[in-house]
Amino acid sequence: MNPVATLYMENGKRIVLELFPESAPNTVNSFLYAASMGVMDHHAIERIVPGSWIDISYTAFGREESRYLIPDEFTLHPDLVPLDSHPGVVCMGGYGKDGLAGCEFFFPLRDCPEHKGIYPVFGRVTEGMDEIWRLEKVETVPVLNFPIEGVEVNRPVKPQVIDHVELELFGQKYPEPVRVRNPRLPLCWR
Repeated sequence: MNPVATLYMENGKRIVLELFPESAPNTVNSFLYAASMGVMDHHAIERIVPGSWIDISYTAFGREESRYLIPDEFTLHPDLVPLDSHPGVVCMGGYGKDGLAGCEFFFPLRDCPEHKGIYPVFGRVTEGMDEIWRLEKVETVPVLNFPIEGVEVNRPVKPQVIDHVELELFGQKYPEPVRVRNPRLPLCWR
């Protein structure tokens, strides 16, 4: 059985994810590693772009232990076939040639063919799409001091908080992720 992650929201809702280790093994390992350390617990969602995506974090959750990059999944595993990015899946974010975010994931709100082979789809939402659609509609304000030009960043006016994440691994063990050595950290992490 594939691992399952349940994001319990502060408002009592939950988002349940079935993870796909066969489609993005290092990405899944990284997500599980970060979630098991509790870096997502009590975290306010940082970026909502209505009609495009919900980024859970762009600051590596503001935690030193989650400020790492992982190699591009499809360079690391060239035999993998990238999955399509669309509503109902979960993808790992990235920083171009520097690597993928170690644990900054997002939910697409539209079909995103431009993501294929760049931002790995590493799971699907099995419960809680109603909560994702609700999040798309919360009131936001622009973040004006975002350090990367040309990126639209809107934060919720009223914080939308993940209370905690629970993992069900069905007795399987998952290794720590392969990381980029000596990465150049993104400006938004500094």
